[in-house]
Amino acid sequence: MLTRDPATTLSTRLQRRKLGAAELMQATLDRIDAVNGRVNAIVGLRDCDDLMRRARALDSGPVRGPLHGLPIAVKDLVNVAGLVSTQGSPAFAKTVPDRDDLIAARMREAGAILIGKTNVPEFGLGSHTFNPVYGATRNPYDTALSSGGSSGGAAVALATGMLALADGSDMMGSLRNPAGWNNVYSLRPSWGLVPAEPVDESFLHQLSTLGPMARSPSDLALLMDVIAGPEPTLPHGQPHAPIHPLGSAPLSGLRIGWLADWDGAYPMEPGILSLCEEALHVFSDLGAEVTSLRAPFPADALWDSWVTLRAWAVAASLGPLLDDGADIKDSGQWEIAHGRRLSAIDVHQASVTRSRWFRRAVALFDSYDALVLPTAQAWPFALDIPHPHSIAGVAMDTYHRWMEVMIPVSLAGLPAVTVPAGFGAVGLPMGLQIFGRRGADRRLLEIAATYHDNTGWPEKRPPI
Repeated sequence: MLTRDPATTLSTRLQRRKLGAAELMQATLDRIDAVNGRVNAIVGLRDCDDLMRRARALDSGPVRGPLHGLPIAVKDLVNVAGLVSTQGSPAFAKTVPDRDDLIAARMREAGAILIGKTNVPEFGLGSHTFNPVYGATRNPYDTALSSGGSSGGAAVALATGMLALADGSDMMGSLRNPAGWNNVYSLRPSWGLVPAEPVDESFLHQLSTLGPMARSPSDLALLMDVIAGPEPTLPHGQPHAPIHPLGSAPLSGLRIGWLADWDGAYPMEPGILSLCEEALHVFSDLGAEVTSLRAPFPADALWDSWVTLRAWAVAASLGPLLDDGADIKDSGQWEIAHGRRLSAIDVHQASVTRSRWFRRAVALFDSYDALVLPTAQAWPFALDIPHPHSIAGVAMDTYHRWMEVMIPVSLAGLPAVTVPAGFGAVGLPMGLQIFGRRGADRRLLEIAATYHDNTGWPEKRPPI
């Protein structure tokens, strides 16, 4: 199936004129027509005749860039000129921007055809993709279950062969959890490597980042080279050296620290840790040294810092919408109320904790090349609940506590590549988040490429 080919293969064929953009577009639209009705991953699709005209125009013109002719649906938290851009909220259900956000502009400039959107939770809050505008995105391995989020639509579109590449974003695991639950790959880049949209405040909030999703590490590298690199109007930008084409890395002598459930601080549903440990045997069989580690930092301190900084950021972004009368879901209202109760000293103290954890992580990477955690504390849950209320008998005291395992990476702005870990007892996917020191993005992708060459998990395709 053409739409199952790697993005790197499609890109090479398109640029060498061995494959036409119109042929690929028709195959993509046919696949969306066949599959999307059962999973609801791609939303706001552009008119098909218009898309075919755009593809034929590329076939008759010069090659535009590394994504020339590749159909890409953009996460619906990103504005795309001419496409309904809703953020999953009724407040924006009819919004059609007249300009692209930066990440969309970079993909378009590289030759991608932006065909529509991938579904998200309302305003990206919560790792379960459902909203009052488009409804829920279903997990293709069991359509009664959640796809994760907030990049759930992107992950499902990749898993089902509707897209070869997708963009996503990650504050509290929004690239990592859906990749793990849909048997694909993602990269949460070092913070600052992929710039955000240069609007409003751009100095203080350092939690969320944009990044690529794909069915292989090599394809991640292809998209990463397009979306990464400084934006002159933003501070904190990081330079990016090209990483495509991506090589693999020998794993002999690689030092990996396995953090499991953080000494029991993160409740895990049965089977998750054992599956992840089986996946780690791939690394040890290839010569890596895998060591089980004690928790390197107090989990409650990380949580308190995270909840403070996240609420502060969300209240700043969504608070004005609430004040203007927008109907915002319960989790958003919770974040706004919490954020508005904070003092400047509360935020400062949370940042002190974050700084201490960052320094501790730097010291850990003097002894380990990479650290590993699961991508979730729960298996995909029922589509009709907003979030798990308990895990392994432990009550969850907030809507996002069940994703606490994501905090060590997000809080310190570390790069993390998500790799599939395989399938549990009832056939559901899970993943590993492999993370390293700031700037280790290429090294992590090379490690993931070697793992991919020796596993090939995305070839175990969903039943649909």
